[in-house]
Amino acid sequence: MSSVYINRIEKYMPNDPVSNDEMEERLGLINGNVSKSRRLILRNNGIKNRYYALDKQGNITHSNAKLASLAVKKLLDNDISISDIELLTSGTSSPDAIQPAHALLIHGEIGGDHNLEAMSAHGTCNAGMLSLKYAYLSILSGQVNNAINVASENLSSWMLAQNYQCEIDKRKEIEENPYIAFEKDFLRWMLSDGAVASLVQNQPNIVGLSLKIEWIDVISFANELETCMYSGCVKKDDGTIAGWKELSSEEQQITSVFTLKQDAKLLQQHVIKKGIEHLKRIISRRDFDVNSIDYFLPHLSSMFFKKQAIDGFIAEGINIPEHKWFMNLTRIGNVGAASGMLMVEELFNSGKLKTGDKLLMMIPESARFSYTYALLTVV
Repeated sequence: MSSVYINRIEKYMPNDPVSNDEMEERLGLINGNVSKSRRLILRNNGIKNRYYALDKQGNITHSNAKLASLAVKKLLDNDISISDIELLTSGTSSPDAIQPAHALLIHGEIGGDHNLEAMSAHGTCNAGMLSLKYAYLSILSGQVNNAINVASENLSSWMLAQNYQCEIDKRKEIEENPYIAFEKDFLRWMLSDGAVASLVQNQPNIVGLSLKIEWIDVISFANELETCMYSGCVKKDDGTIAGWKELSSEEQQITSVFTLKQDAKLLQQHVIKKGIEHLKRIISRRDFDVNSIDYFLPHLSSMFFKKQAIDGFIAEGINIPEHKWFMNLTRIGNVGAASGMLMVEELFNSGKLKTGDKLLMMIPESARFSYTYALLTVV
């Protein structure tokens, strides 16, 4: 089997960064009311800037496929042609359409006269890692020699005020229990748009550093746990969901069925716990020494979870010193399926890495609790 390397990574973030004070003007007021919980939520999540594919009047400036294609074109630059690429993989939680598949829309945006294999991974935060794993396994098995993986999100259009009906501000409940804020309003002040594209090949760079993919380990806990974050459905009292196709048009409107929602209680109980459980399995199964890593890249939806993660690791005998943690959440926001590789992109292009450094990625997905860990070695 071939070894697999990430040889180039580029991002495309739309428009200028949006500060905390500009967010609500850009997204619009729900029912004409200023959010009473915004400042509390922002204080907890620690995010200072994010990116929106919206202009200052709230008009959409880029589709998801356009963001992804621009990242790919930036990746190719002038010295690589799309005609040299054998496989295009993509991951997102916010595709432009139910059909056609997201990767096909991206390929259409890229254009040209080159036909290639295209694969779309569906999900939330793990989608970008699942699409990377498809590229990794395709090269590892010798099916192709190279691939482009692109992870992207266009979430701001979901968060526009016009998509919410009769939302209730819960300031008192939020102050008493911060997890209540991790429902619709929390997500509205957390999410960001952007895309990141990676060139994945069966040989490392001749000049410059590469990242060798040692392994990508994904696991689902959906057999144990009910749905936590969801869209296009409503959650019933018994924990099951009813998809939008089961609802009348009136029910869809009343429940804001296509907005993102999150079961705060489930998040509180499981998001850190299950991630640590997965890492313990990896340590045992792969005989993996966590002390060997130089950088830990955890995708956390909010800085609120950082201390809980550190305390949880220590309680299980896993010590990852804080100086090894590398995050960019506060600077770019939560870009969902693109967040994991956006951390890698920033570190890879920072000039800080040196040969032999090891990067451990952690990507939790709360939708129905699945987790990815990936180990990369600088060569």
